[in-house]
Amino acid sequence: QVQLVESGGGLVQAGGSLRLSCAASGLSIASYTMDWFRQAPGKEREFVIGISLSGDSTNYVDSVKGRFTISRDNAKNTVYLQMNSLKPEDTGVYYCKTRVRITTIEGSRDVDYWGQGTQVIVSS
Repeated sequence: QVQLVESGGGLVQAGGSLRLSCAASGLSIASYTMDWFRQAPGKEREFVIGISLSGDSTNYVDSVKGRFTISRDNAKNTVYLQMNSLKPEDTGVYYCKTRVRITTIEGSRDVDYWGQGTQVIVSS
């Protein structure tokens, strides 16, 4: 059973930093791209940042450019999100996500696995 467990959220003042962790079990993250999403109060969940299998390539939403960094430790089966220069608009629940392709004799389909989320609150 695949599980993603986020941790590291909390309350921080604007300009501060937080480091989120996403620990995976039931799969080896070395075989998958990993992403972070967030959902602000009253808004839809949005993509924040993602990392390739090799860790050499990342993509991110413009609003976090230069402030957020994603990394992976395949040996620990964990993905990290380093968030610096936090702003009140970064407030939200942060989710770790990966997509797994399931192949059976009936065909292939993609399954998204999500963590339960960790709350980040940035005060002004």
